[in-house]
Amino acid sequence: MSEFHIDRRDIDFILYDHLGIEDLLELPRYEGFDRETFDIILSQAQRFAAERLAPTNQDADQQGCRIEDGQVYLPDCYEELYDEFCQMGLFAPVNNPELGGMGLPHTLGVALIELFISAHPSFMFTPGLTTSAAHLIEEHGNEEYVETYCEKMFTGEWSGTMCLTEPQAGSALGSLTTAAVPVEGEDYYQIRGNKIFISAGDHQLTDNIVHLVLARVEGDPGGTKGISLFIVPKRRIDEDGSVGELNDVTITNIEEKMGIHASPTCAMSFGDDGECRGWLVGERCNGLQYMFQMMNEARLVTGLQGVAIGNAAFQSALEYARERKQGPKVTDRSDDKQDVAILEHPDVRRNLMIMRAYGESIRALTYNTAHISDYAIYGQDEQQQERAQDLLDLLTPICKAFSTDIGFEMTELAMQVLGGYGYIKEYGIEQQMRDVKIASLYEGTNGIQALDLLGRKMRQKGGALFMSWVQEATQFLAPLLEDDNFSELAAEVDEAKNSLTEAVFSFQAKGKEDPEYPLQHATPFLRIFGHVESARLLLRQATIARGKLEEMWEDEGIDADDDDARSAFIERNGEVRYLENKIKTASFFIHQLLPRIQGYFKSIQSDDRSALDIAL
Repeated sequence: MSEFHIDRRDIDFILYDHLGIEDLLELPRYEGFDRETFDIILSQAQRFAAERLAPTNQDADQQGCRIEDGQVYLPDCYEELYDEFCQMGLFAPVNNPELGGMGLPHTLGVALIELFISAHPSFMFTPGLTTSAAHLIEEHGNEEYVETYCEKMFTGEWSGTMCLTEPQAGSALGSLTTAAVPVEGEDYYQIRGNKIFISAGDHQLTDNIVHLVLARVEGDPGGTKGISLFIVPKRRIDEDGSVGELNDVTITNIEEKMGIHASPTCAMSFGDDGECRGWLVGERCNGLQYMFQMMNEARLVTGLQGVAIGNAAFQSALEYARERKQGPKVTDRSDDKQDVAILEHPDVRRNLMIMRAYGESIRALTYNTAHISDYAIYGQDEQQQERAQDLLDLLTPICKAFSTDIGFEMTELAMQVLGGYGYIKEYGIEQQMRDVKIASLYEGTNGIQALDLLGRKMRQKGGALFMSWVQEATQFLAPLLEDDNFSELAAEVDEAKNSLTEAVFSFQAKGKEDPEYPLQHATPFLRIFGHVESARLLLRQATIARGKLEEMWEDEGIDADDDDARSAFIERNGEVRYLENKIKTASFFIHQLLPRIQGYFKSIQSDDRSALDIAL
């Protein structure tokens, strides 16, 4: 599918009107930027996505990857694309400018990444993993490692991966068997073991690939406490910094996957000939702690995959529904009935509105979380940073799991809108469904994210993370409950927020006598939280849109209560139509989608533990 549609207006609205990204320019980290620069970068990224990435997406998916003599080869178009992407300067948009990054706000970074992923998901695996790996080395590696690896990785000259999963261990990283043996008189360890499911594990795009490998030094404790982290390059680095001989890293297989066919997911073997060298990052037995930095960054980007692909599917379905004519309008009582665009049919409109409301909500959720991360990292004082970090910790599993589940649901609805044309390859919806599904599985399955939220984040700091969120939500809703324009919507969100809080307290009480009972509801609980936070964010957008509309009505001399005058104004002004739609989208979400959580609440209150007691 070569056509590329993106709702740039909604991206701009979230960045500038909702989040007020220009306020970040007051932070020392970002004082050298301005809105004009942000707009130029966004437009540059949008052009590259539309003109170069999107036209190659379907062909790359069909060609896929291949392995020949132990070397993985990506689709033919990737080498030129990769070089252009690196030359564009957006390979590491948010990373340290002193090491080759651009140093942009994370809030803007997620917008850029959404543009790229929506156009060509498979292509973005190599840049995304590389910058995360380089940032980990920057944070936890010694000065020599930073000097050797980071700039080459942040500029795309070299790439990087994370190597966690093993065949027998899966997500239970404490059960890994990859071993690291110190070499007397040397600064490296001998690495031996096997890893699977390694995204972008090998390719021909770069001269070297820097693998970050979890392994256990012989004699260190078992379980997660004894895990260390090692830099294991595909090729060793010579004393002058150039690429040297191969480092006994073998690609044993490329996984045959449901989707992301143009991204190689590799099975890898380290040290088959006893010659694989790895260099310890930081301190021994702290490897998992270091790797979680990379994983948490990746979880936000994984959530963004749900946002990007889900919204891309919505845009495709919307364009199709506008053009596809089939059947007369249900209200047409004439003798000469004419076929209308399927957009006019109520059931199709319902599907499109579900996609629109969910799509705008998860975009707001991920962008808002990225915005919080800017203050967590670069805030003006420790108090601001700590408060932001607490919210970031709380929202990250929700971003990852809720956004990816919803992104997949959006592709399913898009396919329903297109009918049989969605099921075949021509329109690209079936590829989007295949490509987005992996996002709910890696970086910790969504079930693990739910367990992390309920089992750890809700207890962290004695529940202070959640109570900080409750306080912020309550402060936001309080004035709206007295606002004639939004009191009804605010009351619905407030009731949902209170039910969420009640569920938390009931889990705390129930968990003391039956620890398993709350955990069987971890995924429903995350779904509840995702819906409530999404509703809050969309309501915030509606209030902003209303304020902007009132200014426009006043400038035009239009009475806000004059429906005819407003309708005429909307017809001739696309910006007014967009703002009116913002309010309608919030209303649809709160009235039509937020009630979904009531079934979850009922199940939580049921005390039914049949899933735990049944003999399976």
